[in-house]
Amino acid sequence: MEHRQRTIDVVTRARQHDWKIALPTGVISVAALIFGSAFGSVHGPSLRPRIVVWISAVVLVVFGVIAARRVGAGLGHLVTTRTIPAAGAAVRLVTTGVSYLIIICAELGLLDVSIDHLLVGAGLAGVVLGIAAQQSLGNVFASVVLLLAKPFSVGEKIRIRSGALGGIFDATVLGISLTYVTVRTDDGILKIPNSVMLATAAGPIGPNEEGPTRDSSPPE
Repeated sequence: MEHRQRTIDVVTRARQHDWKIALPTGVISVAALIFGSAFGSVHGPSLRPRIVVWISAVVLVVFGVIAARRVGAGLGHLVTTRTIPAAGAAVRLVTTGVSYLIIICAELGLLDVSIDHLLVGAGLAGVVLGIAAQQSLGNVFASVVLLLAKPFSVGEKIRIRSGALGGIFDATVLGISLTYVTVRTDDGILKIPNSVMLATAAGPIGPNEEGPTRDSSPPE
């Protein structure tokens, strides 16, 4: 318990440090975007608006990337202290990726670059990747549902009812990641895909209930 409290204190301090950096760098990025859009132009008639827009673009990229990384880290630390480390890592990755995408769009708009063709290509690539990674994405979304619904927690002994997993059996939850739920049974350690685990019926077992059961099908 003492070690866990120290870990939480360290994460809290890191989160506060991230937000202290994220807020000013984010303000500087937005100011650079507004200033460059108002007083700069890539196709300006003189040299001054061109210098302004390029300096604003550099400031936007540098401080925008710093802000994106710090915001992602801050949200990741927040989720880690409230749920599990794997969920915090996922939130940090998604937040940073979305922030980078916003920075790219703002940068292209500031430099007066048409993004129509880029958006069409990104849309087609997203469709192809979504189809190819359908099962993996299903496990990721299932992990989000499991984290929000919390039908069980790490360290808890549960009873799982699933035809796909061979009937009814008891297990102890060892961990929940983005793709698998790791459990310990009498047969050893199993890694069950999150999408499969979400489709099962699972509930906690009391300390006075019977031991593990592999199959409870009624006799013919």
